[in-house]
Amino acid sequence: MNTTTSRRNFIKTATLASFGALVLPNSLFAYSNDFKSDKKVRVGFIGVGLRGQEHVKLLAKRNDVEIVAFADPDKRMLAASQKILKDNNKSAAQEFSNGDYDYRNLLKLKTIDAVVIATPWEWHLPQGTEAMRAKKIVGMEVSGAIKLQDCWEFVKVYEETKVPIFMMENVCYRRDIMAILNMVRKGMFGELVHGRGGYQHDLRGVLFNDGVTPYNSGAEFGEKGFSEAHWRTEHYVKRNGELYPTHGLGPVAVMMDINRGNRLTRLSSFSSKSVGLHKYIVEHPKGGENHPNAKVKFNQGDIVTTQIACANGETILLTHDTSLQRPYDLGFRVQGTEGLWQDFGWGDFNQGNIYFEKTMNHSHRWENTEKWMKEFDHPMWKKFENTAAGAGHGGMDFFVMNTFIECIKRNIEFPMDVYDLALWYSITPLSEESIAKNGQVVDIPDFTNGKWKTRKPVFGMTDEF
Repeated sequence: MNTTTSRRNFIKTATLASFGALVLPNSLFAYSNDFKSDKKVRVGFIGVGLRGQEHVKLLAKRNDVEIVAFADPDKRMLAASQKILKDNNKSAAQEFSNGDYDYRNLLKLKTIDAVVIATPWEWHLPQGTEAMRAKKIVGMEVSGAIKLQDCWEFVKVYEETKVPIFMMENVCYRRDIMAILNMVRKGMFGELVHGRGGYQHDLRGVLFNDGVTPYNSGAEFGEKGFSEAHWRTEHYVKRNGELYPTHGLGPVAVMMDINRGNRLTRLSSFSSKSVGLHKYIVEHPKGGENHPNAKVKFNQGDIVTTQIACANGETILLTHDTSLQRPYDLGFRVQGTEGLWQDFGWGDFNQGNIYFEKTMNHSHRWENTEKWMKEFDHPMWKKFENTAAGAGHGGMDFFVMNTFIECIKRNIEFPMDVYDLALWYSITPLSEESIAKNGQVVDIPDFTNGKWKTRKPVFGMTDEF
């Protein structure tokens, strides 16, 4: 029996034995031992736009968190965030709003243990690494890297400072996905062979608006746009690649033990032509053939597909599809020697097909996933279902913030750490390189420097986080 098979059997046996068994991950506070678990976690926010405010809402409801400060140059967003605190009977946060770099003054506060960063993508590297150097634990919203070197910089700063960073990939916590993870860990899919995922979400009404309201309200972007249209659309003008890889890759990577016994080795990406965003502008009531944005050339292809190879022999297919009309569906698929699952929809238990050849007597017919999801619902969701009710993205956001706070309080490592961030972020610049070279295969760096061979899985191993 080879090492890979032995390891998989060990994980399967351990998981079957007890989902509630104590897992002892590495210490979180390698750089400091002065945090006491009975203290409130003191948090600052860098970026309190519409996404950041969702995190403010969740932390404002907790008695074990003190929200100390907000940094954002947008006074409108600051006011909305302060109202969230007031509505939850919490004290107002100190504000840092004097331009784009006033967040640096927030980082000087000795009254902050951690920061949540929810800013435009190009700010993730400077703000994240400066926070780590300021000894502030980081919760980082997801994106893709601007340059490959950015990924190495995250790792370098972490290894210099030992200040941890948590990548807040919420789709890993989606209820149906965690049920599938539960089944994978119980060995029901056999040995995994292939996985698929993506970001298949019509964002046209996010990428363009009227400059006043955020969604489906106009054909403006850039300086005339509001919220994400103010900054995100520029990436579609200038770039062409897998711009948002973590939603699709994260859940599959967790199931395949990427960075923890397995790793991504190489990829090849292809891009379709770009016609969807131009069509949207031309046909929008506030746009038209003569609208200035109708003359903009968008470089980003409407459909980008990225094929990835893994060290243990699996393959992964990612799809970025955000510029055309379509219903929301991240397109997940998990396929092994004993079973196959495919989703369709936004994660409801009945929005998928599943097939287990032996259990289903070689019927060659799909079964709906609902009964399977209910039976193998992840213990974490069973425990926190009521608490997560009403949280953003169908409850997923609760689990993200709960994991962030609980890991800090308990002094244990984050389940998605700096090495996951670097790897998953790297797919964007690597896909851009591959597309620019007509689909050429590109090697994916090992950001762990070999540690992936001995690191153990920690995500979703208990009913805690």
